[in-house]
Amino acid sequence: MLKEKVRIAVLVSGGGTGLQALINAQRDGIIKSGVIALVVSNTKHAYALTRAENAGIPTLVLSKVKHPTQEAFEAALFEALSHADIDLIVLAGFLRVLSGDFTKKYDKRIINIHPSLIPSFCGDGYYGIHVHEEALRYGVKITGATVHYVNEITDGGEIIAQKAVPVLPNDTPETLQLRVMEQAEWLLLPEAAEMVSKRLLDENNA
Repeated sequence: MLKEKVRIAVLVSGGGTGLQALINAQRDGIIKSGVIALVVSNTKHAYALTRAENAGIPTLVLSKVKHPTQEAFEAALFEALSHADIDLIVLAGFLRVLSGDFTKKYDKRIINIHPSLIPSFCGDGYYGIHVHEEALRYGVKITGATVHYVNEITDGGEIIAQKAVPVLPNDTPETLQLRVMEQAEWLLLPEAAEMVSKRLLDENNA
């Protein structure tokens, strides 16, 4: 069946600045091959849910209380995504690791933004501010962000796009984090979402 747009689900855990970048990009026509059809959070107080509601996007909370095991969580997530006819999953600050069993169901259809130039400062335990703390501790002069496909290995999927950001002499983890967001993450993630959406759309409508 021909599709006009790929249906995107964005998975979030916190404030949702990455989600906001995606919402803005959709509004501004940067994302034109896809539409954000669902926002899912594993935490009910995530401000990302408010951002989604303000943009008129349906939301869903899958909490650890109701879905205590990985199997239960992923079964509920799969059901929700199937019900919403989701084609592409975008992880935007989603702090729960998805199993290989789940990612296989969406091969080359899950993308993630990571706040470093993979393969530096990635893998288990490298998330959020910790990535920038390690970059400063190691003394790198250039860092950045990477969008990659998601597979069973944490931050181990094929790289889609990267953008470099300078590390300045007086940086703190917080100032570096903000610069990486502003100069890389918030630009790269919408561009990659459009790139993958267009590929999926072309494949579906071929």
